[in-house]
Amino acid sequence: MSLTPLISLAKLKQEAKTIPPPSALPQLSSTSTPLSRSFSTAAAVVCVDQSPDVKHFISGLTTGGLPTFVDVGNSFGAPAIVEDNFINQLVLNGKRLVMMGDDTWTQLFPNQFHKSYPFPSFNVKDLDTVDNGCIEHLFPTLYKDDWDVLIAHFLGVDHAGHIFGVDSMPMINKLEQYNTVLERVVDILESQAGPGGVHENTMLIVMGDHGQTLNGDHGGGTAEEVETTMFAMSTKKHTPSVPPEFDTSSCKQYPDGKQMCISSIEQLDFAATLSALLGISFPFGSIGHVNPELYALGSSSLNLDNTKQPAVKEWMKSYVNVLCVNAWQVKRYIDVYSNSSVVGFSSDDMSRISNLYSAAEHHWSNSVKHILMYNDGNEDSTNTSALKAQIAAYLKFFSTVAELARSKWTEFNLSLMITGFGILVISLILQSLAIVHGDNKPYAVSSGLSTGAAFTLFIVLIRACSFLSNSYILEEGKVANFLLATTGLIKLRYSVMRKTMRKEAFVFLAMVSVLRVSIDIGLTKQAATSQFMSSSPTWMLGLAPDHPALTYAIEIAPILSVAALICVLYVAIARTHSEGIWKYVTVGSMLSYFLIALLWASESKIFGFDGLLQVIGGRNIIPQTVYVIGLVQLFLLASAHMFCSGKDKNWGSRTVALVSACSSPVILLSGKQGSMLALAYLLAGYCIMRLEGVERRTKSDGQNKFSKLDSVCVVQWSLLSVCMFFASGHWCAFDGLRYGAAFVG
Repeated sequence: MSLTPLISLAKLKQEAKTIPPPSALPQLSSTSTPLSRSFSTAAAVVCVDQSPDVKHFISGLTTGGLPTFVDVGNSFGAPAIVEDNFINQLVLNGKRLVMMGDDTWTQLFPNQFHKSYPFPSFNVKDLDTVDNGCIEHLFPTLYKDDWDVLIAHFLGVDHAGHIFGVDSMPMINKLEQYNTVLERVVDILESQAGPGGVHENTMLIVMGDHGQTLNGDHGGGTAEEVETTMFAMSTKKHTPSVPPEFDTSSCKQYPDGKQMCISSIEQLDFAATLSALLGISFPFGSIGHVNPELYALGSSSLNLDNTKQPAVKEWMKSYVNVLCVNAWQVKRYIDVYSNSSVVGFSSDDMSRISNLYSAAEHHWSNSVKHILMYNDGNEDSTNTSALKAQIAAYLKFFSTVAELARSKWTEFNLSLMITGFGILVISLILQSLAIVHGDNKPYAVSSGLSTGAAFTLFIVLIRACSFLSNSYILEEGKVANFLLATTGLIKLRYSVMRKTMRKEAFVFLAMVSVLRVSIDIGLTKQAATSQFMSSSPTWMLGLAPDHPALTYAIEIAPILSVAALICVLYVAIARTHSEGIWKYVTVGSMLSYFLIALLWASESKIFGFDGLLQVIGGRNIIPQTVYVIGLVQLFLLASAHMFCSGKDKNWGSRTVALVSACSSPVILLSGKQGSMLALAYLLAGYCIMRLEGVERRTKSDGQNKFSKLDSVCVVQWSLLSVCMFFASGHWCAFDGLRYGAAFVG
């Protein structure tokens, strides 16, 4: 009897600490309804091996393999999977596959589906297109008998976490929607599960592809990011119980008297388990094993002979035979890999694997002989013990192979990393010596030069050592801001002592403080979805997040910043006496700034320009115009450099034109905070240049010698750039990529 599974890959993150209390979500309490039905069910925690993104999840899920570091580079390109996988095996065995939802599946498995309904998944601001498409096609398909495997990949919860965070109403709404969908799916399966029904032998699996943090992110290796949930249900009402020795479930008693048992399953084992239940060959590169709980759940649909032996013993005999084939496939793959790979397993590791496999095979031979000798029911306990010993031997083999594979493919060699770091340090020392001894120009030297150089070296060393911190990826912006503030205090002290440029020093420190707030809670994605804002609504100026004054400020501030930038360019044109091509390029940037302000004003509800975008040709017309102006500016700058470089020595106008030409597309793609950050960067940079001018005039002391650029100034520019990177909402992780920029224009 064949098994027809329904695989619903819906992203249901059910972390207890990230979901609001049941009292706030009365509809979610009904998720336990399927567990109380007469169907056979199982719940499990899935440990994800792959880097938590869709491409890695689907690849690992279908191939049964482990990721490598090179796979990260393909996270967003989603090339077709060329490794053997159970989707390919299903097609080779004539199974009919239907897919709906995330279009990543059709990119990874082109021309493999009998029917497919893909929907674009890359727009993280879109919470409903993929989900509504799944719902539209899922329920009608459940009543049809023209498929063997159905995959429905929902996506709204993932996007809601990225944009709004876990503790948000969009997340609650999506979870309620999924709850309703799941209830209806179970109702349809129940109504069609009778003898001769469409779903007489159907298995439902609902699982998530990753977890998420409180901020809705999933890019690291923490438990809340790589652990997700699985719910499996068989339409058969009676399934054999897994012997306690192989049962990984842990049970919990709830206040209402109900008990729920949750098992654990490795993502590595999913491909092998599903292949065994579907009766197809194991993927060649799979190193996982058939999970006993899921195999027991699916075994209710198999032809187990319950007339001679108990169902559990019959299931154990079937499970041992499956593990025998499974182990042969894994051993074959390991042998081929070690013989063909330059960096295969060591001889000791291969010897250990071979010994475990030989021991398991020896157990299997003895148990088969014993069962054949006593197949009449005598010595039943002895047969059961032999089967259990055989299963344990195979599971030990699988766990050893998985452990060695992880150490080889997913862990890094610390000794080689230290060696590479040492080579990097030596190269830096050699380059420093070349700089010191290779520059013979006469520089003006003052008594404070050595102190400034020592301070600069100290700052650089601290920043270099901070790279060794295990939390550096998350805290780099704060460290850079602290070091930048330290240099600002030194400049302030110098200005106060010299009684000059004190205003610039204070303004610079003020800008550093603004950037610190932006990095921490102000303009970053982390702030918009953090618990800090939800638990402290008066976090800024004593105003609640929905206060009208704060709403107006958020809408108007970006537009005022753009207006300020236009004024800055106008003043720059006048002061640099810009003319010719350089002037036209700068005026083009002013026009781009005006268009950006117009775009943001039309998107705001407080200006009443809602219909403006439709009048001028749609939302994309303004961004596209800005891009065209930018290309024309770059063409003019290149032409001026080729044909007018020797005629015009006005470096001020050239610098203004070049910087302004590059700034408008960057501000547009950075979002509404882009103009404010650009203004802050411009003001902070102006202060650095002014303070550096004082340093150079003081150190020259009236001499007509060339004055070397102050080293503290160089460090300040570097740290300021790092701070701007993090203040703009970027992070050194995949979840820190600004996906929304791909949909501007």
